[in-house]
Amino acid sequence: MASRRFDLFALSEKMMRMDDAAWARHANPWSVVSRMTVLPLMTLAVWSRVWLGWAAVLPIALVLVWTWWNPRAFGLPASTGTWASRGTFGERVLLNRAQVPIPRHHLGWAKGLAWASGIGAIPWVYGLWILDPGFTLGGLTLMVGGKLWFVDRMVWLYQDMQDRHPEYARWLL
Repeated sequence: MASRRFDLFALSEKMMRMDDAAWARHANPWSVVSRMTVLPLMTLAVWSRVWLGWAAVLPIALVLVWTWWNPRAFGLPASTGTWASRGTFGERVLLNRAQVPIPRHHLGWAKGLAWASGIGAIPWVYGLWILDPGFTLGGLTLMVGGKLWFVDRMVWLYQDMQDRHPEYARWLL
């Protein structure tokens, strides 16, 4: 019996229920840029418990809905030659690495940046818990910075892989 390794990237895609249509729409730069609002909005939603009490569950739920809806919220991009579109394509290439292997250094960077973002969650959650702006913003900076750097690395991955599989080259408009 072969052991299955935990794959955070695949789990994330499965939870978001991303299909080809959602991925195509997520390649719209507006989708990628607006996606960066999720963590700041969640920060405000959780912090709103100070003035909303239990009613803060509503803004938290709205941010969760926005997180799911964002890749589907925008139309197909007019062009996919943008940094944001290529970053989205790189994510798809990363997720498809079992079928089309990717260079090892790209996987190392992807995992490392995911870890950096994940480590940022520790001071972020702590700051939200104790209502400390320093911890909250420090953690938020690590998470968002790690995600932006991750997207940039996915652009590199896509550029390295776009000619290695016919489907990848077709994503460019």
